[in-house]
Amino acid sequence: MNVLAATPATSSALLPSLDEAYDQCRQETAQWAKTFYLGTLLMPAAKRRAIWAIYVWCRRTDELMDSPQAQDLPVAQLSDRLDRWEERTRALFAGKVQDSLDRVMADTLERYPQPLQPYLDMIEGQRMDLFQHRYATFNDLELYCYRVAGTVGLMTQEVMGLDSAYTTAPWSERPDTSKAAVALGIANQLTNILRDVGEDRGRGRIYLPQEDLNTFGYSESELMAGRLTENWRALMRFQLQRARDWFARSEEGVRWLAPDARWPVWASLRLYRGILDVIERHDYDVFNKRAYVPRVGKLLDLPLSFVIAQAR
Repeated sequence: MNVLAATPATSSALLPSLDEAYDQCRQETAQWAKTFYLGTLLMPAAKRRAIWAIYVWCRRTDELMDSPQAQDLPVAQLSDRLDRWEERTRALFAGKVQDSLDRVMADTLERYPQPLQPYLDMIEGQRMDLFQHRYATFNDLELYCYRVAGTVGLMTQEVMGLDSAYTTAPWSERPDTSKAAVALGIANQLTNILRDVGEDRGRGRIYLPQEDLNTFGYSESELMAGRLTENWRALMRFQLQRARDWFARSEEGVRWLAPDARWPVWASLRLYRGILDVIERHDYDVFNKRAYVPRVGKLLDLPLSFVIAQAR
């Protein structure tokens, strides 16, 4: 079956061309994920287009819960939106296309076949945000991070591909990049959580594990008030090291990737990990300062990422 076939309700003549649809994804990725987008520009055209399509699908999934329009919707309506999105995603994997995003995703799935489950897991992560605004332990948070971000590693690993030295080897000898891919997604999500503590508290969400708050003697009321104490700084040092440990877990898998994927993955990894360094330079003030890597810093890091990608 041709997965690009439109559903009966949607004539393919009414959809933008495939090139136009991919360019829409490029523009959206460039607007909303600047660091990530820079890494994609280092990929061959076919791979970068596929990554843009997957990114936009993930962003649309996230917006069902976190867009400004979603903030005022009742839980029942948000739950219904997720149910409909799951139905549409299942239909997409069955070859039914409704709009331009479906069109590029169908093309991506045809070029880089992959399982449905990571997409369903990500939707399940959004469902967690409906009812769970606190996490008792890191094990609880790790499940959430896997669902909303670790899944991205699984969605994209077929696009990245393996080095030819492994693709010609027997199946039993081929490396499994799944654990490293998931680890990178979790590391990125932990970084997001640390960067966005101030923003998330405004929505009544605290993602830092309650057990860690207790261990470091920092109360939820202090967090909601944005108090910068020595206990807070000690707590954040611990959280940053945990995120760095997850980045370190992900590094092992990069060396197995196809040569044309190693540089962009290393660049994205290093640039996103750089946000943790900025949080430190801000003295852990994530309540009043937005941590990001300046564009000049990104550009200066690219040659070093290239050297690392060739050496490992």
